[in-house]
Amino acid sequence: MKLKTITAAMLFGCLCAGAVYAAGEVEKREGLMKQIGGSMGALAAISKGEKPFDAAAVKAAVTTISTNAKAFPDQFPAGTETGSAAAPAIWENFADFKAKAAKLGTDADMVLANLPTDQTGVATAMKALGADCGTCHQTYRLKK
Repeated sequence: MKLKTITAAMLFGCLCAGAVYAAGEVEKREGLMKQIGGSMGALAAISKGEKPFDAAAVKAAVTTISTNAKAFPDQFPAGTETGSAAAPAIWENFADFKAKAAKLGTDADMVLANLPTDQTGVATAMKALGADCGTCHQTYRLKK
């Protein structure tokens, strides 16, 4: 009797630990995505003239996008398929998902290498980076 109770308790503990791990991974990747979204918002404000051009702010935003895009694919381990806006298609076609994230990272690196010097340059960079985000979201983000 005690052996069954202990075994059941251990099994329950393992299940709970797995759920906590998955929740932590989801929070981590959502945090990275929110940082990218915040950076895109900062760039959008500059490109629309809502905020003045600030080279340091542009560089910081694009650096965040580059860094997070490169780290993002590693945040989707098996077992974290539920509990977020991530579509099942991510795990079904992970190579394409990684390629799309890599393209965003590469495009952000290209922007960093030729950092915009004015509002028009930021708007041009936003078009490329925004297209990358949109392409990925259309396929790999669940609609709300």
